[in-house]
Formats: sequence, structure tokens, C-alpha cells
Amino acid sequence: MRFFQYRVALLTVCVPVAVALSGCNAAPPVEAPATTPAPTVAPALSQVEHGHMLVIGGGCHDCHTPKKIGPNGPEADMSLQLSGHPERAGVPQPFKPQKGSPWTIHVSDDLTAWSGAWGVSFAANLTPDMNTGLGIWTEDMFLKALKQGKHMGAGRQILPPMPWNWYGQLSDDDLKAMFAYLKSIPAIANRVPVPLTPDGKPVEQP
Repeated sequence: MRFFQYRVALLTVCVPVAVALSGCNAAPPVEAPATTPAPTVAPALSQVEHGHMLVIGGGCHDCHTPKKIGPNGPEADMSLQLSGHPERAGVPQPFKPQKGSPWTIHVSDDLTAWSGAWGVSFAANLTPDMNTGLGIWTEDMFLKALKQGKHMGAGRQILPPMPWNWYGQLSDDDLKAMFAYLKSIPAIANRVPVPLTPDGKPVEQP
């Protein structure tokens, strides 16, 4: 009887110890691998939005938007954005440098007209005004102008400082996006003067 009671007492002590030890020897639970969050994809730009970015990045406002003097110097007058050389500013005569001067280029105060060895050139009105801007231009005319350096795609040579040869290396889709954006901005009636030859005569139009 005492032997039986001894075995019961022994089992009462040993069984929990064995269970505890077996728990210590068990393999740790396997954790699920952390999932990598999917990269955030920016929404695609519309054609007009894409064109807006190209016009900004391409510096079109540098020449085609008249400047006004602000607290930090010349700044773009966005009330006249991309409307070109102001008609009210008149037509300057070709700049005549002094003999022996290294300076051959003169720029108007609003940074929209330039005089050099080629004569005088004016920043064009790029707004969609029907009479004085790009209103009657077609997409094909715009692409040809920037690829061939011809006004309206088939007319006179586009003069400095317009870097048409660089813009013309953009893809057709990029140029079409720029045109779509220019067609979307407010139309501003502003008749830009025709360029002048070095002797001050208007360049013949097509």
C-alpha cells in the first residue's frame, strides 16, 4: 500500500516536470514572413497636365511671358502668361553696338524682344487667341514648326533665341501634349510685331 502511494506521489511530481521540459525543447513557432508593401504608383498625368509640365520645364515662360519688376527683380507677369511681346510696347529698332564692342545682342526690359545680328525677334503669342495667337494653328502645324524651324510649320524661319531645334527633338507625343496645354490656357489678344531684318525692315511673311 505504501509502495502504491509512493508511486502516485512520484508521478504527481515527475509528470509536470517532464511536460515542462518537453516544452522547453520544442521548436519555436514559425513566424509568417513579413510582406513587402506594394509600391505606390502615381496616377498617370493627362495629356494637358503632361504638356503643362513640359512647358514649365522647357522654360517657355522665360521668353513668352512678359516680365515685371518684383521685390526680387524681374518676375513673370502671369496675368499675361505666354502672350508674347506686348503689342503696347511698340517695335524697337535693331540695336547698333558701338564699334569694337563685344556686345551684339540687346534685350527688351520685359525680356520678350531681342536684337542681334539677325535683326529683331519677338516672343510669339502662345495663347489660343484666334486672331493673334495659336487659335488657328493645328497640331500638325505646331509639330512642323518645332521640327523644321518654320513659322506656322511652313513660313519664315523662326529666329533666335527660340531653341526650336532642341524642342524638335522631343517625341511627337510630348509635342502634342505641349500643344494641348497651350490650347487649354486663357486666350489673350495680343498682336506681336513681325520680326525685323538687320536694317529695320519687317521680315516678309509667308
